[in-house]
Amino acid sequence: MAITASDVKTLREKTGVGMLDCKKALDECNGDMEQAIELLRKKGIATAVKRASKIASEGIVYACNAGKNYVLIEVNCETDFVATSDQFKALVKELAEYVATIDVANVEELVEAKKDAINDAVGKIGEKISVRRFEKFVANDTKVDTYIHLGGKIGILVEAENAIDSVVLHDIALQIAAAKPLYVNRDEVPADSVEHEKSILREQCANEGKPANIVEKMLAGRIQKFFQEVCLVDQEFVKDPAKRVSALMPEGGKVLRFVRFEMGEGLEKKSENFAEEINAEIAKFQSNK
Repeated sequence: MAITASDVKTLREKTGVGMLDCKKALDECNGDMEQAIELLRKKGIATAVKRASKIASEGIVYACNAGKNYVLIEVNCETDFVATSDQFKALVKELAEYVATIDVANVEELVEAKKDAINDAVGKIGEKISVRRFEKFVANDTKVDTYIHLGGKIGILVEAENAIDSVVLHDIALQIAAAKPLYVNRDEVPADSVEHEKSILREQCANEGKPANIVEKMLAGRIQKFFQEVCLVDQEFVKDPAKRVSALMPEGGKVLRFVRFEMGEGLEKKSENFAEEINAEIAKFQSNK
């Protein structure tokens, strides 16, 4: 039976599955719409779509390396129960190792390449799974370290020049996890961010009733404090607050870049209302009778 574009469109509207997968399913089922839907469900793809309206705000951050390639990845699910399960962790590990060994441009490319594994996990686990982000550093003439905190709640990927000792680099990774710097040093802070901060600080000084002639002097001290909060090398070292992180650096050594993932940051959390959920399930059941 010839499969038309209209058939593919109809199946896509019924399932929400991608056009290519819909075409393949219809081909396998000789154009039978119901069999194609069932086939997609068996493959776990329809199940994945069914979960699409759910909020995936739990999950883990995971790090791995393959030779010189180091990867940090965040994968989300719906509940903490699933996030701590061996099956979910195995999927995250598989995804991270794929990125570490294969040249993957972005999340979309990763999801497309590993869609069978993801959909299979969704079908078995019964929750929406979302690959949120990843970063990959290659240690050619540099050193790279990773650090995972609280079992996958926070993850760090940091790269430095070889002059920095591996133990020191790991301490710096711990620093990034604990102190949340935004930049390595002051040169990286965008000029407009500095000016915005200065405008806020000027207003604060003005509201304190300080004379205009000393506001600029106060501003210099307060912008210094701002840099000490957002710049890694200017921060107090968490293991010894009497030192700045810059004091850990040997002559000629410096941190080149870092990535800090905090699981679920910025994601909407699911609001649990079991009475509403039960009523919705009852209404769905009655409408299908």
